Amino acid sequence: MELVFSKWVFAFSLSSWLIFSVAFSVEGLPEDSKVRGVNLGGWLVIEGWIKPSLFDGIPNGEMLDGTQIQLKSVTLQKYVSAENGGGMDVSVSRDEASSWETLTLWRVSESEFQFRTTQGQFLTCYSNGCSVSATATSASSTETFQIERNNNGRVHIKIKSGAYLQATLGNQLTADFPGTPGWDDNAATFEMSIVANNLHGDYQLANGYGHNKAKHVLETHRNSFINIGDFEFLYRHGINTVRIPVGWWIAYDPDPPAPFIGGSLEALDNAFSWAQAYNIKCIIDLHAAPGSQNGMEHSASRDGTVGWPTSTDYISQTLHVIDFLASRYAKHPALLGIELLNEPSAASVPLDILVSYYKQGYEVVRKHSPSAYVIVCQRIGNADPLELYHADIGSHNLVVDVHYYNLFDNFFVNLSAIDNIQFIYKSREAQLQALNGANGPLVFVGEWVNEWNFTSGSQSDYQDFGRAQLEVYNAASFGWSYWTLKNDRKHWDFEWNIRNNYLQLSNILNHSSFCF
Repeated sequence: MELVFSKWVFAFSLSSWLIFSVAFSVEGLPEDSKVRGVNLGGWLVIEGWIKPSLFDGIPNGEMLDGTQIQLKSVTLQKYVSAENGGGMDVSVSRDEASSWETLTLWRVSESEFQFRTTQGQFLTCYSNGCSVSATATSASSTETFQIERNNNGRVHIKIKSGAYLQATLGNQLTADFPGTPGWDDNAATFEMSIVANNLHGDYQLANGYGHNKAKHVLETHRNSFINIGDFEFLYRHGINTVRIPVGWWIAYDPDPPAPFIGGSLEALDNAFSWAQAYNIKCIIDLHAAPGSQNGMEHSASRDGTVGWPTSTDYISQTLHVIDFLASRYAKHPALLGIELLNEPSAASVPLDILVSYYKQGYEVVRKHSPSAYVIVCQRIGNADPLELYHADIGSHNLVVDVHYYNLFDNFFVNLSAIDNIQFIYKSREAQLQALNGANGPLVFVGEWVNEWNFTSGSQSDYQDFGRAQLEVYNAASFGWSYWTLKNDRKHWDFEWNIRNNYLQLSNILNHSSFCF
């Protein structure tokens, strides 16, 4: 079966390759080639799923920034609820929990937290005896609560003065429980359920450990996760470019705003030096913007909200970061391009705001370099990358970045190996042909991976899937970049794929030398 399948793949891909061969090359790369890249993900922007052990030493690590909880009174058997999702009183009156009964944590210390509602307000209580409301638009001491936990999922909550909250018979939440409660069924005892603990990024790591410990953890990680030996490995396997995700705080090194930790700028300088030593080019990718452009951990969101498009200050600050990076690296021989923003959310970032920023960012880069590629990423979610081709962002060396994963969508859940490969040849290839043929920017498959939802794939299946992706993505006019160099999940790990022969580059790279 595998032999027949492999022959089918080869025949299909050979015909596609003959039809799809187009003369494209990228300025700055040798021999009129295109980008054959690898992302250095999880290095200067933390993503906990790439290296979970980074978070192992955080005390009370279940309760990081962005963790969502629900509280249920043990005496009333009712849930704490922010009426209307926030902006009103807090009651202890619901039999079942939904969004109004879900609170998002802002961590102040190992045991102190602020509670944010779904509408964005904070629970607040100004003094002993007060009734808790969800009316504060920002958080300070009167919005800070201490949580005491036992080992059975029960908690006590007290305000700064030391008074404990209790659920009253009138279904209110008040700071007037007499004395110190025990862990029996009393009005000051609540059952706490952790609904989601999905964010493990730079914010969670730094704020979870505290500055000094986080600095040690990140210094160790930055000095060991990527090194010059990795660039030698990439060079030996025909990789000519690295895409390096960075966070906005890099422009404020060595002392960025809290809780972020300095040191990423020195690491980026090292990467440029290592790249130059092996004739590898660098793309600097602004992966995390102030306020977060997509609410995910890899954009350093504190709590899953998207603030970047809502604030002109955030956008101005982002342009300052681009200016800083462009001015620092424009003359460096290893610079190939600067990506203005990674994966803005289609649901949260309006196209007009994004295009305006992209146009300004293009001009900022051009102020320092007439030739560095300016890369603009498509919006993730329900958006067509062609929207950026129609936006008239810039006239020279502009690139649109698309990210291709046979994951993260229910469409892919039940696809077989053959189905996945057919999707690459039919859908991905058709879109790349359309983008390559569009007037304007080059196209870059800036992220893709040799992984899928097909759970019983053999090594041969993975080889065929990887081969299909390489053959199709090789046709992108700017090139491609694998996500990512190192990863605890082996099929996401480029080095593991190469060393274990799951991803076979040699034939593809040999073809590309004369096809494109």
